[in-house]
Amino acid sequence: MLRQPTLRPGDIPVALHLVTHAGQGYEELAAAFGTSTSSAHRAVGRLEAAGLVLPSERGANREALAEFLAHGVRFAFPPVRGPETRGMPTAWSAPALAGALPRGPAVVWPTERGTARGEALTPLSGKVPEAAREDAWLYEVLALVDAIRIGQARDRKLAAERLRQRLREAPR
Repeated sequence: MLRQPTLRPGDIPVALHLVTHAGQGYEELAAAFGTSTSSAHRAVGRLEAAGLVLPSERGANREALAEFLAHGVRFAFPPVRGPETRGMPTAWSAPALAGALPRGPAVVWPTERGTARGEALTPLSGKVPEAAREDAWLYEVLALVDAIRIGQARDRKLAAERLRQRLREAPR
């Protein structure tokens, strides 16, 4: 019997990384996320099966990715929140949306190297804070994805608009 390919939360950061790193080898992709080459290969395979990565160029299908992130990511990968902790700002607390959305407490990805305190939000992958620290564009779009995952309707709309813009304008 054939197996149904199923996206995993850690596939989303990989897809976003491939927006600006199309055609990148599996070794480099694995290094960017601190994972194995075989894990990177499987993630790309799942993303290709979902139509979020173009097999011909191993680059993100920007329109399909924007659509999935705007309307599906919060249902496929519901947020997991925790108590206040030290971490890296995300969602409306990150620079991508700072000041655009009046909100209460800060939201952070828990990490010892964090610079802020706030409500913990489990990242889509445990390697997200380190990968985001190394790639400012990736950090920005992952924070927008988190705003879509945890925000109210107005927050989601603004974050989705900014995310679409970043995907369109990203260097190839």
